[in-house]
Amino acid sequence: MRWPPIDITWRDTPRAEDADAVRGIVASTGVFRADEVEVAVELLEVALREGPSAGYHFLFAHPPGGDAAAAPDAYACFGPIPCTVRRYDLYWIAVRGSCQKRGLGQAVLAAALGRMAGLGAVRCFVETSGTAAYAPTRKFYERGGGRPVARIADYYDAGDDLVVYAWEMA
Repeated sequence: MRWPPIDITWRDTPRAEDADAVRGIVASTGVFRADEVEVAVELLEVALREGPSAGYHFLFAHPPGGDAAAAPDAYACFGPIPCTVRRYDLYWIAVRGSCQKRGLGQAVLAAALGRMAGLGAVRCFVETSGTAAYAPTRKFYERGGGRPVARIADYYDAGDDLVVYAWEMA
């Protein structure tokens, strides 16, 4: 399937079978450890178990002209940050490895930010690593309009800083 898509099939209701899809998408990126992959799946499972009260929203991107019943090629998970007013976290955004570098990620990012704004968000934050391996991720956020707003040295591990990006929506 060739991206960037002209007509992405979007879906925002998570399903039980999405656990395997999320696991496959996140693992296929080649940048996340096994425990991180399982955290991505865990958020989906919490959303399925608790419903809207979990505070996790999902957006799944299916191939152009594709069927929403098919496995997605990318997804985002986001939600309101507890104890804040109209601030959201982008918890996960991932594109299947074979679909990367074709514009799908930017389409998912833009759609997720739009959905957050539609839910009342005025700011969105995302956390990522400061290592060289995550330089493409940081560039991706910057291309998508994110700006770095914080850096905490040695957060994830020695030499692995936490970098926070933000988007203004209002």
